[in-house]
Amino acid sequence: MREIVLDTETTGFDPKTGDRLIEVGCIELMDLLPTGRTYHTLVNPDRLIPPDATRVHGITDDKVKDAPRFADIVQALSDFIGDAPVIAHNAQFDRNFIDFEYARIAHPLIPGDRWIDTLQLAQKKFPGMPNSLDALCKRFKVSLADRTFHGALIDARLLAEVYLELRGGKERRLDLSATKVTAVAGPVVAAAVGARPRPLAPRSTEAERAAHLEFLKATLKDHSLWEGYGLDMEKAPAA
Repeated sequence: MREIVLDTETTGFDPKTGDRLIEVGCIELMDLLPTGRTYHTLVNPDRLIPPDATRVHGITDDKVKDAPRFADIVQALSDFIGDAPVIAHNAQFDRNFIDFEYARIAHPLIPGDRWIDTLQLAQKKFPGMPNSLDALCKRFKVSLADRTFHGALIDARLLAEVYLELRGGKERRLDLSATKVTAVAGPVVAAAVGARPRPLAPRSTEAERAAHLEFLKATLKDHSLWEGYGLDMEKAPAA
């Protein structure tokens, strides 16, 4: 199954108040695992980036001044996503910005039922616990060592690992139910097993063995089972 993990960086929290998308990063998954195919670009927002936003993602006005505008990248982004489900953390945030940018240029929106919110998945799995992306990375032991700022592509990579764990973890890759067994025609021959070249020494003492024989003879009426294993019941003293 093909899925796309998506993350965005923006100038703020709400496109309806003038905030704009400035970075988008996507990771392609196939059967929950990254394929190595990615899509990433900065976007010129045609507005200044507030200092508070820059402190979060490290993107400055200078970095995006020569970047393409969203209308210039929408076809490449849309082609990369295709008809796959789109996975995002707190997906409504990313969806608001993607929908806003699509609508501005009259591009068809991604249907709502194709968005998968990992925040909602985490809240169902860990109710009442911190479920930010950072908190989930720590819970699932996903390394944050390479991230100094939030970035669309690096956060998408982290989310891809978290999504795998939320969907059942690496154990899903160990499913043996589909293992093929090939039958080989012909008789089944049991391998011959001979006596040990050097018999193992007994682990019990002579006194313990005598006590065991006495217990068996006093308790059991039918001695055939033990005698079948070579135990001489006649050696046991009378009870």
